[in-house]
Amino acid sequence: MAQDVTFRVETRTPAARIAGIAALICIVVLFALPAFASRSLIQDLFFILTMLVLAQFWNLLAGYGGLVSVGQQAFVGFGAYAMFGAAILWGLDPVLAIPLAGVAALLLAVPTAFFVFRLQGAYFAIGTWVVAEVVRLSVAQWRAVGGGSGTSLPRDVIGDMLGLALVQDLFGVRAAAARDILAYWLAVILAVLTIGGIYWLLRTKRGLALASVRDNVEAAKSLGVDALRMKWLVFLTSAFGTGVAGALIYLQKGRISPDAAFSVTDWTAIVIFIVVIGGIGTIEGPIIGVLIFFALQSVFAGYGTWYLMLLGAFGIVIMLFAPRGLWGLFSDKTGIQLFPIRRRLIVTGQDGATIREKDNG
Repeated sequence: MAQDVTFRVETRTPAARIAGIAALICIVVLFALPAFASRSLIQDLFFILTMLVLAQFWNLLAGYGGLVSVGQQAFVGFGAYAMFGAAILWGLDPVLAIPLAGVAALLLAVPTAFFVFRLQGAYFAIGTWVVAEVVRLSVAQWRAVGGGSGTSLPRDVIGDMLGLALVQDLFGVRAAAARDILAYWLAVILAVLTIGGIYWLLRTKRGLALASVRDNVEAAKSLGVDALRMKWLVFLTSAFGTGVAGALIYLQKGRISPDAAFSVTDWTAIVIFIVVIGGIGTIEGPIIGVLIFFALQSVFAGYGTWYLMLLGAFGIVIMLFAPRGLWGLFSDKTGIQLFPIRRRLIVTGQDGATIREKDNG
């Protein structure tokens, strides 16, 4: 008589369960950190968190969607300028203007997508950079927010910012330090929502469809996947999140200019470096990458042009010996996945023992 068997599909692993508990503890510690950490540490963590958000959204776009963009600075700058414009011209609270910045970046992404989706490969990458340059030159003509020389958030706007007085009373600090703490908390929330949202997306049927489009567009279409729709989904999602991150970054800075806000080095080249060395196409990769980048920056930033040369050399070495990045190399050797999205078919017998386990990718 044939044995009764049951089938189930799982994505979670023991390592993922431990990582989930560790992540919750880490989030609690991050929120409590301003109570005993120095202002410089808070600023460093703000930089790490915001760069992590930018890296995760670029990784969603290129690592999972196969859309290699070198024009993400368009959404960073446009989102930041939208926040400044709403605060200066409309009198809107800068904190409340941050989601509006994401919407503005998303609206910019719509005509951008109509243009760049007609291009493939390297032409797509160049097309996104061209759009970013056009947006930069256009914003530089916006005299109401400083034109080419840029502008700062007015003191009265910063002083009345939502939550600032509460932070000052809670920690007994001056307005500048309170603004850093408030921006830091918003960065923690944004990073958690970004990683959690991307992880949720990749675990759904849309995530599976997205991976199929990245690997082979024609094969995905033959299976009924709407490839263009998936490209639109990741492009618009990435633009929205990048715009929000850009607004938050310049809220903390308090000053903006077109050259800084639309810098291809700061907001695209460094982001690509972070994702590539950490591990493209993985959620863990950008986390590892941003920590390594911050460490390299802290050690070698004082070496001038040698700093950029050392970063480039390090990136080349990683690409030669670990094409899937440091996390990809580690995961291949150990099988450990902290954010598993691969589906495993597990067949169990009537007694509950596992008969067969198959990785379905």
